[in-house]
Amino acid sequence: MKKILTIIGARPQIIKSSAISRAIKTHFSEVFSEVVLHTGQHYDENMSDVFFSELEIPYPKYNLKVGSLSHGEQTAKMIEGIEEVLVKEKPQGVIIYGDTNSTLAGAIAASKMLIPVIHIEAGLRSFDKTMPEEINRVVSDHCSTLLFCPSSTGYNNLIREGFNKKIYEKPTINNPNVYLTGDIMYDNTLYFSKKASKRKTPLSIYDDFILCTIHRNSNTDNKENLLEIFSAIKAISENQTIVLPLHPRTKKMLSELLPSFFEEIQSNNNIKIIPPVSFLDMIYLETKAKLIITDSGGVQKEAYFLKKPSVILRPQTEWVEIIECGNALLAGKSYNKIIESTNWFINNPPKAYPNYFGDGQSSKFILDKINKCL
Repeated sequence: MKKILTIIGARPQIIKSSAISRAIKTHFSEVFSEVVLHTGQHYDENMSDVFFSELEIPYPKYNLKVGSLSHGEQTAKMIEGIEEVLVKEKPQGVIIYGDTNSTLAGAIAASKMLIPVIHIEAGLRSFDKTMPEEINRVVSDHCSTLLFCPSSTGYNNLIREGFNKKIYEKPTINNPNVYLTGDIMYDNTLYFSKKASKRKTPLSIYDDFILCTIHRNSNTDNKENLLEIFSAIKAISENQTIVLPLHPRTKKMLSELLPSFFEEIQSNNNIKIIPPVSFLDMIYLETKAKLIITDSGGVQKEAYFLKKPSVILRPQTEWVEIIECGNALLAGKSYNKIIESTNWFINNPPKAYPNYFGDGQSSKFILDKINKCL
């Protein structure tokens, strides 16, 4: 039995890890034992604990409870805690997901102990190093022994950075293996959209609406950006119903930076503010929405998987495929671009969604390669 330590710390990683955990249980239960370590990077119960039970993920054996700190302090505490667990558990490999500080800490701690790092969602690039996530992506990739890319864009990024196309029988950090796998979130969306469609939920009262999510600190923590974005949302609501699951950070910053304007938003009958929703409820809302406005990388993809156009509240995205095929538009924080992009999709809904992200069996492929290489 090969022991794998899975490191998670943020809501998207909890969701992503469910695809691998499900595949271990279904196809590799005789091969792998999985130990889950939660760094506690997201510590709000509604943004973390509920997902473990809802998505049937093994509850973490370890929780570092690091919480919200500066990037340096948070990452340092994570590295220290992860190292202690690695010494105790002695896993054959460490799985990290995406691009958070938890990802970076796991990559650094494991690679320095010469434990193979398995990076799922490798190769993604925004090419903007002012984003903390971009630094996390690049460093984590270059600490990894097995790199699993969700799209050909990610794979090609790594080859341009000097990674070898050769597949080694026994890869190492000096001679890593890079694979094009498809996206485990496509696996999840296919699986959970079926479950979500069968649920009874009070969210069924919403019909013919635009779904909006805003949480990225570059949007929420800057007063001008926050005002620009929500002014656009308010303008769009004159002709459209908008359902807005309000992230705790966004609510906090609206209350502190724009209190009177926030009152206007709250009293707007066409803007339906609801608490943060579970993953299954989010999938349900995405399935029912006619358009999605978001600054979330995960929600962009889920929109695409569910054949919904999206307006992205960021100046760039690592998911360039959905921009290039015309199914998403980059609007950043611009009032005019947000409104123009929304109106474009209302009047010109995309007709085709090319398959860039695999066959829905990426998790099984990934675990097969891990088994052969470790």
